[in-house]
Amino acid sequence: MALLASRVIFRLSFEIQELPDLIRIFVLLDLSKDNILTKPLLKRRIDKHCAGQFCIDVKDVDKALNEMRREGLLLEENGAIKLTERGMKLGKEWRNLLIKEEPILEIVAGLTAGSITGLVVIISAFLASLTTSMAAFASILSLSAVAITNFSSFLLGGKTEDIADLLTLETLMRYSLSDIPDITERGKSLRLVKQLFVLLRKEIGRSNIYAAIISGITTFLAGVIPIIAYLLLPYPLSIILSISIVCFIVGVFLVRYRSERTKVHWKITLVETVAIIIVAVVASMIIGWI
Repeated sequence: MALLASRVIFRLSFEIQELPDLIRIFVLLDLSKDNILTKPLLKRRIDKHCAGQFCIDVKDVDKALNEMRREGLLLEENGAIKLTERGMKLGKEWRNLLIKEEPILEIVAGLTAGSITGLVVIISAFLASLTTSMAAFASILSLSAVAITNFSSFLLGGKTEDIADLLTLETLMRYSLSDIPDITERGKSLRLVKQLFVLLRKEIGRSNIYAAIISGITTFLAGVIPIIAYLLLPYPLSIILSISIVCFIVGVFLVRYRSERTKVHWKITLVETVAIIIVAVVASMIIGWI
C-alpha cells in the first residue's frame, strides 16, 4: 500500500509544473467539498490560503479555470463554478491522497481486530465454561484493550505516516516548480506550495482524530455484538448465533468492503480474510492454553 501511494504521489506531483497547476489543486480541493462557488469567493479563498503573504493575480486564476474547463473538469453558469462528474471524482481522489478522508484502513483494521477478539472471547468462554459475569468481564477487558490500542495506533502512527507522506510530496512539488523560468511566478508558486502544506497539515490532524475514533468504535462494535448474543441467549443457540454473526461481519462487511476498495474479486478477498482470521484465532488460543 505504501509503495502504491508513493507511485501515485510521484506521478501526480510531477504534473505540478507551474502556478496555475497549484491553483487547480486548490480549486479541486475546495469545490469537491463545497460543490459550488463563485469566482470572487474562490479568489478570496486562495488569497486566504496564501496567509496574506502575497496575492494571486486574477489572470492566474482565470488561466487555471479555463484549462480545467477545456479538460471537462468544471462548468461555469451565471457566475457560479462547479465541478463536473469527472472533476468531482478527481477532486475526491486528491482529497483522499492528501487528506486521507476515506476511512479504508481504519474500518478494515477495526472489523478485523474486533471480529478476532470477539471470536477468541466466545471460544475461550465456551471451552472454559465461564459464568456469564466472568465472560462479560473478560469481554469488556479484551475489547476495550484492543479498541484503545487501535485508537492510539491510528492517532499516533497514522499521523506520523501521513505527515511523512506530505513532506515527501512537498519536496517533489517544490523540485518540479523550481525550474519555472519566470522568477516572480516561481516565487509565488513555491510560497503557495508552502501554504498548501500548512493547510494540509491542519486538515490531516483532524482527519487522524476521525480515523482513530472510527477505528476504535468499529473494533468495539465488531466484537461486542456477537459477544452480547453469546451471553444473553441460551445454549446451544448462543454459540451458533454468535459465531454466525462473526461470519456475517467478516463475510459481508469486511470482505465486501475490502473487495470494493481494492478492486479485487471477492472470492480472493474472502480466502485471504478467512485465512488471516483463522491463523490469528488459533495462535491466540494456543497462547492462552500455554
